[in-house]
Amino acid sequence: MYSGDNIVDAAASIDTQTGGPIVSITLDAAGARINQRVTGKNIGKRMAVLYIETRSKIKTDAQGRPQKGPQGRTLRTSQRIEEVITAPVIRDQLGKRFQIEGLDSVTEGQDLALMLRAGSLAAPVEIIEERTVGPSLGQANISQGFRSVVIGFGLVLIFMFIYYRTFGLFANVALALNLVLMVAVLSVFQATLTLPGVAGIVLTVGMAVDANVLIFERIREELGNGNSPQASIHMGYNRALSTIVDANITTLIAALVLFNFGTGPIKGFAITLSIGIVTSMFTAIMLTRGLVNLFYGGRRVEKLAI
Repeated sequence: MYSGDNIVDAAASIDTQTGGPIVSITLDAAGARINQRVTGKNIGKRMAVLYIETRSKIKTDAQGRPQKGPQGRTLRTSQRIEEVITAPVIRDQLGKRFQIEGLDSVTEGQDLALMLRAGSLAAPVEIIEERTVGPSLGQANISQGFRSVVIGFGLVLIFMFIYYRTFGLFANVALALNLVLMVAVLSVFQATLTLPGVAGIVLTVGMAVDANVLIFERIREELGNGNSPQASIHMGYNRALSTIVDANITTLIAALVLFNFGTGPIKGFAITLSIGIVTSMFTAIMLTRGLVNLFYGGRRVEKLAI
């Protein structure tokens, strides 16, 4: 008669008169005309609801081995499978809206409505590749993600300490606290840490280092201009502040857009990135400035270890 493309809606409910499960179906205009014409001529007969699936099957030789094509790809053949889902009796001439009664349970009605709403695919599904994934794969990926965070974090610490000496040590302390703050905030919100979330943490570590590098290079520039160490520290932080804030705000806007329009994994990445931006700005601007002032403030300094 008509296919799933003609079904506009299908909803499972309970008949208020009989108390039994029913499925209410709504057809489009073309399906309604077909339904009215066919059911009017077949009152008292059964109308079968068919589930039709085209499955892809591997071609095999006489020994049962998969056959290969010219390019080495496994040859497949299509197999059409038809299954009667339900076959209710036509009690009257039907039109655009009608109901299927006599179902055994509410669950059966819900399953039937779900299959009817699914409609039909324009083309059969062909399996290109099939893999069996064990439950340990997720844990292995998480472990590898954390290992990458630790390795990246360690390399950054070494580089900052070698290249910026005492100031690099201040940056390393701030970077460690940044990770602690991120984990604390994620724990407060009871957020689940996924692989995209781990990627967000790794990106945040790099962004936090970028902020410190901007500040330290600005201090070096002020020292090269002949300013005193104390003045160079003050001017370095003040003049690098606007650049750091602008860069982090633009990244935060992108993270918010990802969170608003993205799906589950993308949202996990956006959450950790957003939290990391806020914590990295705090540690890079406030914490390192406090450590520098604590170490160099209130005393006369002839040379900075930077």
